Amino acid sequence: MVARLTEARRVVVKIGSALLVRPDGTVRADWLAGLAADLAWLRRQETEVIVVSSGSIALGRTVLGLAPPLSLEQSQAAAAVGQIRLAQAYQDALAPAITCAQVLLTLDDSRDRRRYLNMRATFETMLSLGVVPIANENDTIATDEIRWGDNDRLAAQVAAMAGADLCVLLSDVDGLYTANPMLDPSAERLGTVESITPAIEAMAGEGVSGVSKGGMVTKVLAAKTATEAGCALVITKGDVPRPLKALQDGANATWFAAADDPRTARKRWIAAMPPKGTVRIDAGAEAALRAGRSLLPAGVTGISGEFGRGDPVAVEGATRLGVGLTRYTAEEARAILGRRSADIPALLGYPGRAALIHRDDLATE
Repeated sequence: MVARLTEARRVVVKIGSALLVRPDGTVRADWLAGLAADLAWLRRQETEVIVVSSGSIALGRTVLGLAPPLSLEQSQAAAAVGQIRLAQAYQDALAPAITCAQVLLTLDDSRDRRRYLNMRATFETMLSLGVVPIANENDTIATDEIRWGDNDRLAAQVAAMAGADLCVLLSDVDGLYTANPMLDPSAERLGTVESITPAIEAMAGEGVSGVSKGGMVTKVLAAKTATEAGCALVITKGDVPRPLKALQDGANATWFAAADDPRTARKRWIAAMPPKGTVRIDAGAEAALRAGRSLLPAGVTGISGEFGRGDPVAVEGATRLGVGLTRYTAEEARAILGRRSADIPALLGYPGRAALIHRDDLATE
């Protein structure tokens, strides 16, 4: 289990509106400067970081002179106006030490396997380049049926998708208590939760902030998503000058343990999928896969079945090797089988991915 921040290779940090935006709708620049110092410190430790940040609606509604409660259309308009200001605030705070990027997501992006793989690949590329992605729900287009509804669960989903070791929820409380500490003075904070039982879920209460939407219920739901994906999750108080450094130094928190590491959890998820087709490979490709490398089109000798990009397919050499998520449709795979990756643009008419199945998307038997 990840028990300290610097033990994690990849971290997702969730920032709520109440931490980032004052009640008057302006950015808490001093707090954001402290967070920027924390992110720079983590990057110096060679820890990869993704930030999931609320705040666009809170910033935008002030500019537009809108008072809550907002209609759906007003929220979407406020998000469109506020998102520019949110991105600018992060860029100003992180530059020049850190390059940041804006990523806007909806629930459909995680439901659709093709979009999911696109997201995963994009995050991997940004992190490999030293970029800190700043993700937020795409409130401008998201309606109820395609919303996460809160950034706690969005952060957990991003952590699962990106293969993070740890998800940090910066909150208005310093962890999960046996009861609501604002109502029950005898409530005790839990230091570690090894598994999320019905009793643990019953301890969650609603938040009291007038700005943010998330409560402890959503945080425990987020913890279930993250830990099932092999990612530990921690809830700690965010309203301090250097919240991540404070966590590293032993600040009060509740740590939710992950059952497996992210890679193992992901491989188990892939292995459980029923294949929609079969990819047959030669001896050289089989040796490469057994050595932990990706499957390139040059090593493919045959394709059977009909499948789309992101679908699970069985991989067979002399014996069945396992199940992988393909980066090409069956039609595309047939067009490029046996060919070098450099030939793909000419064969398909557009640049493709070098691997037919990336090693991270293959669960071997």
